[in-house]
Amino acid sequence: MAIWDRLFQRGSAQFDMGGAAANTISLTRRRPAVSLTKQGAATGHLRVNLSWRMRTTDFGESSRRNGQLLRNPLNFFKPDVVQAHTQSMVNVDLDLGCLYELADGGKGVVQPLGNFLGSTTESPYVGISGDDRFGSGSGETAYVNLDHHEEIKRLLFFVYIYDQTPAFDRTHAMVTLYPSSGPRIEIELDERAPQARSCAVFLLENQKGELVVRREVRYVYGFQAELDRLYGWGLQWGRGYKSRA
Repeated sequence: MAIWDRLFQRGSAQFDMGGAAANTISLTRRRPAVSLTKQGAATGHLRVNLSWRMRTTDFGESSRRNGQLLRNPLNFFKPDVVQAHTQSMVNVDLDLGCLYELADGGKGVVQPLGNFLGSTTESPYVGISGDDRFGSGSGETAYVNLDHHEEIKRLLFFVYIYDQTPAFDRTHAMVTLYPSSGPRIEIELDERAPQARSCAVFLLENQKGELVVRREVRYVYGFQAELDRLYGWGLQWGRGYKSRA
C-alpha cells in the first residue's frame, strides 16, 4: 500500500497549485492588491518580469491522465506523448509595456514597440531592458526606480501581442514583481481569452504617499489605444512597428 500511496501522491502533484511560497505573494481575484509601502518595499528598483510558455496540454487532458493513474498506477512510469508545435504555435510574440502618469501631469508609454524604452535615472523613472521574441527563461524585464515614487502618480503595466494574432489561449504567461526587499509578487495571466490582443496586468498607484499594486488582468480586443480609453490616459496613438532583426 505504501508504494501505491507514493505513486498517487506523485501523480496528483501536477494538479496541486498549492499555496504561495513564504517569499511569494500571488495576487488573485480574491486578493487583488498589496501595499509596497506596508511591505517596506517602496524604495530602490522594482523589477517587473514577463515570461511565458506555450500550452502543450489543456486541463482536460491532464485530468484524463490523472484518472488513468488512479485506475492503473503503473501508467505513472509511461512517458507523456509530446506533440510537436506548429510554426504558428512557436511564433507568439508577447511584449511588456507600461503606461505612465506622473505627479506633474506628464503622460506616456514605455514599450519595445517604437523603441520607447524609457529611463530609470530620469523621467518617467521606468525603463524596459529589451524585447524577447520567444518567451525565453529570462523573458522581458522592466524596472521602476521607486526612489522617485513621489514623482509617480500611476503606472499601468500591460502585455500585448505584437503580430496581431490572438494567442492568449495558447500561452501561459506570468508577470512577476521583484521589490528591493520583501516577497516577490506574482500575477498569472491564466484566463483563456482567445480573441484578446492585449491585457492590462496591474496598476501601481501612489495613493497619498502609499504605493499600492493592484491586479487588473483585463483582456481587451484592441491594443494600447483601447487600454488608454479603458483607463482614461488621454494619449494620441499612431501605428507603430519594430525591427525584425
